[in-house]
Amino acid sequence: MNSARFAYYPGCSGEGSSPEYEKSTRALCAALGIELVEIPDWTCCGSTPAHTVDHHLAAALAARNFAQAEKAGLEDVLTPCPSCLKNLRVALDHMEDPAFKAGVDALTERPLKARHSVRSVLQAVYELCPPEELAAKITRPLQGLKVVPYYGCLMTRPAKIMRFDNEENPVSMDRLLAAAGAEVLPFPLKTDCCGASFGIPRSDVVSRLSGRILDLAAELGAQAIVAACPLCQMNLDLRQGQINAANKTKHKIPVFYYSQLLALALGVDEYKLGFDKLTVSPRSLLAHIIQPPADNLYKARQEAGQSPEQAQEQVQGQAQKQAPEHAPDQAPGQAVNPEPAPKPTPSLMPEPAPGLTNTGNPGQKPASGGEQCA
Repeated sequence: MNSARFAYYPGCSGEGSSPEYEKSTRALCAALGIELVEIPDWTCCGSTPAHTVDHHLAAALAARNFAQAEKAGLEDVLTPCPSCLKNLRVALDHMEDPAFKAGVDALTERPLKARHSVRSVLQAVYELCPPEELAAKITRPLQGLKVVPYYGCLMTRPAKIMRFDNEENPVSMDRLLAAAGAEVLPFPLKTDCCGASFGIPRSDVVSRLSGRILDLAAELGAQAIVAACPLCQMNLDLRQGQINAANKTKHKIPVFYYSQLLALALGVDEYKLGFDKLTVSPRSLLAHIIQPPADNLYKARQEAGQSPEQAQEQVQGQAQKQAPEHAPDQAPGQAVNPEPAPKPTPSLMPEPAPGLTNTGNPGQKPASGGEQCA
């Protein structure tokens, strides 16, 4: 396929509470050949409160962003945030009614001329680089990593608006992560609510709902949770200590964004993916996947103006300090094998399941392809 080009709506969280999602999303799309053109002078979509005040005003907030994309010559929009996605899609759906659209156009004074579309980045990645193509591009497989995917309430709901995956048992993220070499565990709570924005006014609600998600992930033997929503990730990661205190639990489960893990598996340098922004550190969990971390440090030191000898000496000391656990099949203190990680083998990949609505284990088979999917 030729390079795909989209208007990109980052959303407010990407520049505030979830910069690691923003960085890793851009890195993942770049690795797959999906070109993101940020909408110039974009503004808030209205988030949760806008539609509770006035539906026309809420739609006008979304319509202004579509008008900005239109001005840049782009019609198809991608956004990483499920809440933004819902607002943008609801606005387009409401504006199918000519009378409603006329009211919105009067507010914006910029009537939309093009027929716009909007998708989540997750949907675009899945459709432009399906699991069997992604598997063939993995250079750093997520071997030995047991994860549960958590989609949250909005990524596939309401079904008539989102029109992607199965609203009760989505499997797109499952299959992408499996294609990257992770062991994806069946997770019955993958679309249950985490408590959303109740984290501030009713922390007890988040402690109860997010606590259930953490409890089940631990019971299933998951080493990490993988999310696709900034608010969900915040509740499960940033508030994990509060949840432990409220529920008398001792969870210490890293909560990744899917974009971080997929980009890592595609060979993107880990320092570009914001792992250091996660509250529950994933360092020891990823130690055997990142090979070797010293390479990036050495490169950074040289770029900072150190001589090769100074850089090498400092990197060796830093690598020893940052290796709390030895990699599998290695003795403590033994250096991580600097050879490139092998490509995923068919034994790592379950057999493909037809159709997104299949409720069995997600799967795929390796396939040949170019360096980019789009």
